[in-house]
Amino acid sequence: MDGRKFLVLAGLIAAALHVGIPSCSADVFAGTKTATSPRKPRALSLSSFSVPASSSASTGKSIDGWRRQSSFSSVVFPVHGNVYPLGIYYVSINIGNPPKPYFLDVDTGSDVTWLQCDAPCSSCSKSPHPLYQPVKNRLVQCTNRLCEAVHESTLHEGGCETPHDQCDYEIEYQDNGSSIGVLVTDTFALPLSNKTLAFPSLALGCGYDQQGWPPNTDGVLGLGSGEISILSQLRDLGVCRSVVGHCLSRNSQGFLFIGDNVVPPRGLTWVPMSSVAAKYYSPGLATVFAGKQKLADKQTLVFDSGSSYTYFSKQMYQSLLSLIRSDISKTSLKEAPEEKALPLCWKDAKPFSSVLELSKYFRSIILSFGKGKALAQMVIPPENYFIVTEKGRACLGILNGSDLGLEDLNLIGDISMQDTMIVYDNENKRIGWAAAGCDKATIAEEDEFGFQFQEGILYQLQFPGIGVHQEYLAY
Repeated sequence: MDGRKFLVLAGLIAAALHVGIPSCSADVFAGTKTATSPRKPRALSLSSFSVPASSSASTGKSIDGWRRQSSFSSVVFPVHGNVYPLGIYYVSINIGNPPKPYFLDVDTGSDVTWLQCDAPCSSCSKSPHPLYQPVKNRLVQCTNRLCEAVHESTLHEGGCETPHDQCDYEIEYQDNGSSIGVLVTDTFALPLSNKTLAFPSLALGCGYDQQGWPPNTDGVLGLGSGEISILSQLRDLGVCRSVVGHCLSRNSQGFLFIGDNVVPPRGLTWVPMSSVAAKYYSPGLATVFAGKQKLADKQTLVFDSGSSYTYFSKQMYQSLLSLIRSDISKTSLKEAPEEKALPLCWKDAKPFSSVLELSKYFRSIILSFGKGKALAQMVIPPENYFIVTEKGRACLGILNGSDLGLEDLNLIGDISMQDTMIVYDNENKRIGWAAAGCDKATIAEEDEFGFQFQEGILYQLQFPGIGVHQEYLAY
């Protein structure tokens, strides 16, 4: 799958795949195939450290007995990637014993976290790191509540022939990518904002059959609100509250946080989470404008960091396209059908060098929620719904959702969330946003932080326009 085209990794309208899965645990954990790639962004390696024995107990509230923490903290990850040409944003997370780094696609549109897995792997794409090696005795049984949660999240009806059967899962994504595997548990190494190191044991998918998957990542970090989500698991263990936020820079940087300790106390626009699009992060119904021109009323919106581009319903997409073409007819821009990066592109006599040059040709899109004193708006400038290709052409990064079967659902993808902090607060059932320079963080290295690391990264963030200073530990 070309990462530049229509990469929709979210789990919207996930459907079960009718493909047979091995039911014998012994068959699932055999073989030693690996796939490697030298591409690695800067990250703190934990591969030389061992996980404390206390983190792998087999009794207690969690499925692996992690002791509930006395207070909640937060964890923050640097984000790498871009909308074009890579088509994905990802974080590096250390998993296993000893911990090993894996690149995971940041996906607020799905619940299940999974890695390409040597179980053995019957179909895996090339990945940045060697395939994940599961531990046989960490299989999740099909009677476990999290197994039921996986099946509910993926719309796959599971069943147990015996109480000790493994928990199989099947996921199909909206871009026809898919993963088939088995649910396991393993240790995640999480440096927290309180300068402690947590080793919670969390459930994740061991994916041994992937179809249509890009080579840029090792798997998916599912950040939805479902019970199987990493957010819910960390909340149940008392590690972090069920709050997640991201700030994605168009300059291939950014950050992701889990927990509420680093949420700016002011400067965000908040709206209630809506149930109009069940299971997905939705700010509810919006009136949508292009400049002062109304495009549509009562449009259902969802935010999905697993989608590279934004998708409008057919009617709203056609309205936007008509307005763009009308505006373009009064300029020197011409359509560029020879450009294949996206369906609709334009060119000028001189190639564009930056999306920031497009504001004089195209209008900002405004998403308007509520009314009166409760009115809240999100402004999407042209640089957040266009890309500039390698040949200097401007291509529309809003696509027709009906082509993917989204019907009346409007999906706000990465392109329209660039340089904007988005916060999904499941604790208070609200979504917030604010314009922010997501690549403006200054990084200072420290020698040690009171635990096993010899080096770490201390992030110091200034959020332009918010006026808030945050400091936290990341890796």
